[in-house]
Amino acid sequence: MNQPLIEEIDFYYDTDGLIVLTEKYHREKGYCCGQGCRHCPYNYENVPEPKKSAIILSASKKEVDQNI
Repeated sequence: MNQPLIEEIDFYYDTDGLIVLTEKYHREKGYCCGQGCRHCPYNYENVPEPKKSAIILSASKKEVDQNI
């Protein structure tokens, strides 16, 4: 992954101006980095507790709110 990142494919800027890496980027990287990335396709497997549980709980609450 020594290629330059492409905006809207590998990352985007959120409403606060922060860079958010896409799921595509993470899949190409091939592992969970343990930082709790928003689009982690690896179920946050390397994120330490209690951060991992907090991220998963927050994500499930957002899903419930979106389905209401």
